[in-house]
Amino acid sequence: MLLEAQAVTKAFDSFRAVSDADIAVEEGEIVGLIGPNGAGKSTFFNCLAGDMVPTAGRIAFAGEDVTRASPEAHARIGVGRTFQVPATFEDMSVLDNVMVGAYLRHPHRNDAREHARRIIELTGLKGQMDQWARSLGTPGRKRLEIARVLATSPRLMLLDESLAGLTPTELQEAIALVRTIHEMGVTIVIVEHIMEVIMTLTKRVLVFNQGHVIASGKPEDVVKDEAVIEAYLGRGQHIRRERRQ
Repeated sequence: MLLEAQAVTKAFDSFRAVSDADIAVEEGEIVGLIGPNGAGKSTFFNCLAGDMVPTAGRIAFAGEDVTRASPEAHARIGVGRTFQVPATFEDMSVLDNVMVGAYLRHPHRNDAREHARRIIELTGLKGQMDQWARSLGTPGRKRLEIARVLATSPRLMLLDESLAGLTPTELQEAIALVRTIHEMGVTIVIVEHIMEVIMTLTKRVLVFNQGHVIASGKPEDVVKDEAVIEAYLGRGQHIRRERRQ
């Protein structure tokens, strides 16, 4: 098992944002985390990424206990994450931004630059390579966020709404990019509100509500679950409506 979390709980004083949540991700999978706002999925995601330390429970990556490991330690062992709001270095070029990630595996400048150039081409940013990061629009910033993580050569990518805010055409291009990354052998866990992304990319989904995992399984089965319909999709709302949003 590449990633395994058991009975993860995260409390803020008396409030439990996540309660006894489990996940097991095999190498090569794409797994989705969904749920309404405030359901606890982002908190759980942050625990998996090392940005939060669970109050209780255990998280292991490739058999190594990483429950209390820092984000930097996660990156070194092969766990990379994107942020919902891209965390780019605004006054650096696209190339320099990606080189920051590349230095993790390629400490020599020329090697890091060459690796970053390959990642930039793969992610469709070749034409913007020398532009300042602040000059990019939403699609470019989303791609740059993915490129910076991909440059660290992760075994596992944690994507935090990396496809949100795109036009239908941009969304299809972004889905194709995620598929390409997956075909490179990268395992992916994705938090996403866009049901088209979940239905298209994932083979397995965990649904959060009020800090608990209330359902898991194939996306086409999960969206028919009564508890999911009521908690996440809204009673009487058909999945096709979610796909159009």
